[in-house]
Amino acid sequence: MAKHYGGGGGMNTGMIKQMQKMQQDMLRTQEELEEQTYVASSGGGVVTATVTGKRDLTALEIKPEAVDPEDVEMLQDLVVAAVGEAQRQAEAAMAEGMGKFTKGMNLPF
Repeated sequence: MAKHYGGGGGMNTGMIKQMQKMQQDMLRTQEELEEQTYVASSGGGVVTATVTGKRDLTALEIKPEAVDPEDVEMLQDLVVAAVGEAQRQAEAAMAEGMGKFTKGMNLPF
């Protein structure tokens, strides 16, 4: 004889639809954030980097005064700093945008 467990433990149709809507909203938000661009500069604005929400470098502007053949290391450091900061901005925006969906959930990621 099979036991019948009533109510309480399963998901009803309303809960499933609510979860599907949340998933769609999360995907839409993620896509929107990935399409945005994030800009950061270093060296007082002599190097400017632009990255997408996917953290892909899409533009790098180096003003002529940043180019010193005697100090190539400084220019390299400025490029790394600008790109790194733009990528951090993109990551922070993604975390904030997605955080509104996962707030209060104890997820392992």
